[in-house]
Amino acid sequence: MAKKSVVSEAQEIRLAIELIQLGARLQLLETEVSLSRERLLNLYKELKGVSPPKGMLPFSTDWFITWQPNIHSSLFINIHTFLVEHAGASGIEAVMKAYKLYLEQMPPEPGEEPLLSLTRAWTLVRFFSSKMLAMAPCKKCTGKFVVNTFDLNADYVCGLCHMPSRAGKTKKAKEAAAPLSQGA
Repeated sequence: MAKKSVVSEAQEIRLAIELIQLGARLQLLETEVSLSRERLLNLYKELKGVSPPKGMLPFSTDWFITWQPNIHSSLFINIHTFLVEHAGASGIEAVMKAYKLYLEQMPPEPGEEPLLSLTRAWTLVRFFSSKMLAMAPCKKCTGKFVVNTFDLNADYVCGLCHMPSRAGKTKKAKEAAAPLSQGA
């Protein structure tokens, strides 16, 4: 029987707590932390006060390619790439550090969830590792954006340089503009 280290277990618990606080789903925790599912469930319930959400993790690259998610995903993956290449970060620690920096740049509205969740950010890194997604420079602004590896990306123009006609016309934007138009 192998002897368990109290220090390594404490480090795993610390990692799980930090991941849960950042919004990690149970499947992410099970993949990245060596604690048992039961311990992770108990830890999640203790920290959040509720059971973890059920359901499958995102498994399609399509979400990362659409207009607004692409901008957020591109920001995150550029931060992640920089940390891996220049700061010596790796694995889940690199994902967590990049996600915290992403949240500093794109803080959600009070009471709202960030557009890019930690679980989606982690999935994005996995899609890059498996070469399902890649980066392509915009031919106008030269910024690097998330693209599908198998698309033709030679003349890529990003969603910031060529905004779709419906950009910003969300239900929330319409509701925010309604009081302004009624007062005029």
